[in-house]
Amino acid sequence: MQRFALVVGSLFLAVSQANAELIINGQRVDTTTLPSAASSPSNFPAQNNFQNCLANLRSQAVSRGVSAASYDRYTQNLTPDYSVIERLNYQPEFSTPIWDYLSGLVDEERVQLGRQKLQQHREVLNRVSAAYGVPAETIVAVWGVESNFGDISGRYPLLQALGTLSCEGRRQSYFRGEFFTTMKLLQRGDVREDQLKGSWAGAFGHTQFMPSTYDELAVDFDGDGRRDLVSSIPDALASTANFLSKRGWQTGQPWGFEVKIPQGMSISNEGRRNKKSLNSWISRGVVRADGSPLIQGNLSASSQAGLLAPAGPNGPVFLVFRNFDAIYSYNAAESYALAIAHLSDRLQGKGSFSTSWPTDDAGTSRSERREIQQFLLNRGYDIGAVDGLIGDKTRQAIRQEQQRLGLSPTGRAGQQILRAFRNENAKNLMQ
Repeated sequence: MQRFALVVGSLFLAVSQANAELIINGQRVDTTTLPSAASSPSNFPAQNNFQNCLANLRSQAVSRGVSAASYDRYTQNLTPDYSVIERLNYQPEFSTPIWDYLSGLVDEERVQLGRQKLQQHREVLNRVSAAYGVPAETIVAVWGVESNFGDISGRYPLLQALGTLSCEGRRQSYFRGEFFTTMKLLQRGDVREDQLKGSWAGAFGHTQFMPSTYDELAVDFDGDGRRDLVSSIPDALASTANFLSKRGWQTGQPWGFEVKIPQGMSISNEGRRNKKSLNSWISRGVVRADGSPLIQGNLSASSQAGLLAPAGPNGPVFLVFRNFDAIYSYNAAESYALAIAHLSDRLQGKGSFSTSWPTDDAGTSRSERREIQQFLLNRGYDIGAVDGLIGDKTRQAIRQEQQRLGLSPTGRAGQQILRAFRNENAKNLMQ
């Protein structure tokens, strides 16, 4: 969805339990490590300032279409939560390699659950695809990446979070727009106040729309007169398809596919935006990963594609089309778009990438990350729940264990530390 470009990413992203990590522009932020400031007695003057701010915003809200009665109702007992300001300013120390990012988002658990959802909601998805021209697998892939198929929607009361961001921190004008739009959604009856829980930055519902995107693109697909992306799966799926359609999805065209490039071919200045005709790529010796010709199906010699090499020429390389750009517009990060694109392929029965990522320490699935966490708990580390979420405490514990085992202390929950733990455990069982 269209998000606040500097701040807001997809809510789900690399999570599968209640205390979600946020992906902000493709970077993972552990939402469990930052203290809440809202309950501190020292914030009493700030809370007074918050109430003054809300009072001053009333006229702006009314000018944006919020009735005075609605504004008074939804701000009457509103208190600030300054933890959202900390999250706004938080810069994660840990940069996620793309093979870690994708291995957590597109694993066998999510593929299998996605196939179940495809079967469960087949009738609705068929109607949605017919109406908007977007494949069911792509719609379900967005659903899976954004909220793990509705399991994770966020825990922040939206009015409180957006109200705080409207009065404190950076980009207040942006968040004020989202704050007022949230009230308009309530005023219109699309959602109820008790449904409004989401990310700290305001995204909510099955497929994590920001309020302004909700207002623009949400649709009523179940016919009850409400655009309810929180409780209505048909509305959420159709709204996602509508989003992609409005952002340029081309029916019958691929998002892209993995390719092989000739040895020594320069990829400098290539990328998603620098599209060329397939004829041009053919002339340079580019073929599909399985060695077959580029032009197949509905593609033609003039079809435009950009070369995407997220890990350089030695990793998987892709030709991406306009549909990849449509996915990218949901959350402006190429790694995010690739995760959805790859998950959609897996839901269609396609396999993993043909080319391995250029690393000697490949990423782990969520089940493997849970296994790592269990090893750490058994070693006495206080890392919280075994949930497959790699936060700061888990990374610190991994670093200590890597040092103990003579490995490079990266803090990554990769295959290397997993193998070391398994080997050590096997030795202990034999003693």
